[in-house]
Amino acid sequence: MIDNGKIWFASTGENYETRLYLDPKTMNRHGFICGATGTGKTVTLKVISESLSELGVPVFLADVKGDLGGFMLPGQDNDNMQERIKRFGLGDSFAYKRFPTAFFDIYGEKGIPLRTTISEMGPMLLAQCLGLNDTQSDVLSVVFKIADDKGLLLLDTKDLKSMLNYVADNMADFEANYGRIAKVTVNTIIRAIVALEAEGGDRFFGEPAIDISDLFRIDNNGRGMINVLSAEILINKPKLYTAFMLFLMSELFESLPEVGDPEKPKMVFFFDEAHLLFDNASPALLEKIAQVVKLIRSKGVGIFFATQSPADIPNDIMSQLSNKIEHALRAYTPKEMKAVKTAAESFRVNPAFDTAELLQQLGTGEAVVSMLDAKGIPTPCEHAYILPPESLMGTITSAARKDAILTDAIADKYWEPVDNDSAYEFLQRRQIQIDEENARIVEEKAKAEEEAKAKAAAEKEAAKEQAAAEKAAEKAAAQAEREAARAKAAAEKAAAKQEEKAKRALKTGVKSVASTTSGSIGRELGKAIGGTMGGSFGKTLGGNVGASLGRNIIGTLFKL
Repeated sequence: MIDNGKIWFASTGENYETRLYLDPKTMNRHGFICGATGTGKTVTLKVISESLSELGVPVFLADVKGDLGGFMLPGQDNDNMQERIKRFGLGDSFAYKRFPTAFFDIYGEKGIPLRTTISEMGPMLLAQCLGLNDTQSDVLSVVFKIADDKGLLLLDTKDLKSMLNYVADNMADFEANYGRIAKVTVNTIIRAIVALEAEGGDRFFGEPAIDISDLFRIDNNGRGMINVLSAEILINKPKLYTAFMLFLMSELFESLPEVGDPEKPKMVFFFDEAHLLFDNASPALLEKIAQVVKLIRSKGVGIFFATQSPADIPNDIMSQLSNKIEHALRAYTPKEMKAVKTAAESFRVNPAFDTAELLQQLGTGEAVVSMLDAKGIPTPCEHAYILPPESLMGTITSAARKDAILTDAIADKYWEPVDNDSAYEFLQRRQIQIDEENARIVEEKAKAEEEAKAKAAAEKEAAKEQAAAEKAAEKAAAQAEREAARAKAAAEKAAAKQEEKAKRALKTGVKSVASTTSGSIGRELGKAIGGTMGGSFGKTLGGNVGASLGRNIIGTLFKL
């Protein structure tokens, strides 16, 4: 509720006579709302958010229980509300009313789809979201650097997986400039991405990405928009939830101009279940959170962490939180008692009560509070009673929520996802070109091999035919040689036969002649011999002996 330009959110004193204020000028100095479950944190958050909206300050908060949709509807009157209105002396200044409300949902089920890109998230927050160790986080940062150097956009998870595989498959090309990246590390990161996709990360990362300016809307009555992130499902995915909330804080810090200390904040950001942000966070991430919390003040943005215990918030961040609202803390163990004592020590002492003891005795709707005064000095803590909200407490119907979503002026801008050309598409085209080139090379190689095979077959066939021709020629030559040899042999045989025949003929003739001649000669010789011997007997005997002798002489001559 607004009172003289300040946020009246609580009263103190036995009769609630003293009003407690949050000065809009100091709300960019941040704060926290802590307390055990059921102690009234949600009511406090609603009262402050309604007042900020009235001042024209947009608010962003996460609805982890599904009971913050009531901002869009006026509260309902009942005896309890009438008693509270009377107790605080609100009178006619209190009115049930609705506030301009926008619903967002990473899953697109209970609000306008809320997305961002892988590149905008950045490697550090994404590593936290994926639960990577230091080595894997370093590799992820290198892959982002390679993508930047190559001019490749990382918009969604398939872009990132494609980029990781591309780097792993072409490590030889990158090793000299970026260092060696183990394939097993890349595979581990990809598995983490797949697990994140199973939690809905594939719907969160993409386009159209949220335009931060759409969270700074003011309605026609000058009231700031209360942006409600449906986180009933998301809160069960703590890594994704904290990564998104951190991304949003970082985007606010990086996109807003410096404004110093304005009369009122440009936006107030409520981070519910803040312990999830710091659980298992790396030192680098904690340092980044502390830096954002410290520096975003000059951008006119206030951050309030809501959690069960101040101990959930690291000391270097707690030191930046000047506006403190602590609901009841329960302490039954030494550790819990220590947490209560630590919480009490974070307040400026009020001698009227023991802060640690009071924190354990507070009822629902009560709190110990300390705010910055006009000079920026923390006030002594007070036992405060929180005012009732003017909007509806509790859940709204699905029909009412759906109507609010469909009639939102920016719904059409974000409803349908857009898959723009990015690293995945580029690498797909590159792979297609590589596959086509490889196919062409394989085809040309196969063709060359086929041609070589055909040539070899032709040469083999030609060689075979040549060998057959040579063999046939050799065979024909051999045959001709054999024929010639046979002909020669036959001719020689015929010649020899003819010669033999001639010889025989000659021999026969000579023999005949010799026989006749030798006989005549012998006879004549015999006769001469016989004549010498005397008488006819001697002539006859001499003739026969002479003939025989003549034949022997001719025979001997033929033999020679």
